Amino acid sequence: MNGSDTELNDDQEIKDILREILKWTKFEGMQKVKQVLEASLDNDVKKLIYELSDGKSSPEIARIAEVDQSTVRDYWKKWAVPGIVEIHPNYKKRYRRLFSLSEVGIEVPEVEERVDTTEETSKVNESEQRR
Repeated sequence: MNGSDTELNDDQEIKDILREILKWTKFEGMQKVKQVLEASLDNDVKKLIYELSDGKSSPEIARIAEVDQSTVRDYWKKWAVPGIVEIHPNYKKRYRRLFSLSEVGIEVPEVEERVDTTEETSKVNESEQRR
């Protein structure tokens, strides 16, 4: 075995060790992330707003979550402190989540499909008037 073969074996061994360290570091990190998320997102509304924070505007998230826009913005500011959201690089007034709830084992609340009854009513009235 020459010197370059030994170096290759050493390099592979170092890579294997680094992969093992990375695996355990990710595992421990995700456990801590889950703890921070669970402490910060202590109800379904917060979980929903957090999960929807992927580049959507605060008015859009507020409409879906049935809260005021200021509530969304207030949560974003609060969540930026522990580092679970960041300012979106493309939209300076929007935040985005750093982790998906499902990837750390937190259940994501379902969004109920709501029908805009005023729009539906006006469509029905229009069609009836045409008859």
